[in-house]
Amino acid sequence: MHQRSATVDGAAVQYWEYAPGPAGVPEGPGAPGAAGVRTIVMVHGFRGDHHGLERVVELLPQHRIIMPDLPGFGISAAFPNSPHDICSYSSFLGGFLATLQLGPETVLLGHSFGSIVASHFVAANPKRVHPLVLVNPIASPALEGPKGVMTKLAVFYYWAAAKLPERLGQSLLRSKAIVHIMSLTMAKTREPALLSFIHGQHHAYFSAFANRDMLLEAFEASVAGTVREVAAELDLPTLLIAGAEDEIATLPQQHKLLTLLPQGELVVVERVGHLIHYETPQRAAEAILDFLERHPAP
Repeated sequence: MHQRSATVDGAAVQYWEYAPGPAGVPEGPGAPGAAGVRTIVMVHGFRGDHHGLERVVELLPQHRIIMPDLPGFGISAAFPNSPHDICSYSSFLGGFLATLQLGPETVLLGHSFGSIVASHFVAANPKRVHPLVLVNPIASPALEGPKGVMTKLAVFYYWAAAKLPERLGQSLLRSKAIVHIMSLTMAKTREPALLSFIHGQHHAYFSAFANRDMLLEAFEASVAGTVREVAAELDLPTLLIAGAEDEIATLPQQHKLLTLLPQGELVVVERVGHLIHYETPQRAAEAILDFLERHPAP
């Protein structure tokens, strides 16, 4: 694994490159892959960073994985002159691929908020990547779901945190108690060790963001945007990996989304919710590998 940096759309972005297992495979921007080796660019979810998807990465050693911290998250700088909305993140993704000289054979994967960013980018840039993988994809606006009331409270939470005096607002956003509640709400596992790991990950990385204003902008984008908006325009093989107990991206909405995709496939993972990447990474990796085997690079 190597940490690298790039400037895209004026933002100083940090990204991580995981080389495939066999020795001697070239690394770096534009590096050619060995036979069967694919380059997969992964886009993390809201308030996350590249760490969140590492359990899946570990199970894909035969491929080259590239994961940026999205602008404003992790240790990447915020956009200096653009709002932190879906349009800006989609534009960033295009610039990121271009900066790293990644061609149309690149696989694109997005988790949760990252699924919105990835799908909107693909819709605006046909044939730019191949294929598309969406993990816990956001199929409907959060305000429409079974947790609509909770979403409205969350909107108020981020709004208030942005408007309060700096110290108080930062304390609210970085509150360990609130982060713990977020973690408990999403996790479905009853395994103490795994639950402890998930809490540890969220406490370590959920509070890594550039500033309150960008976080509010990104949150508003995360609850308003959906994959559904652009589903009909995703004319490429698209894999949906959904959690049967997901209360944010519910299973009925995943089935509806599937009907809108020209070349969609759906894999449902039982006994897991919105944290497939933490709770069932093996199942996710198996689905990804099977999908890539059946959809080779163009």
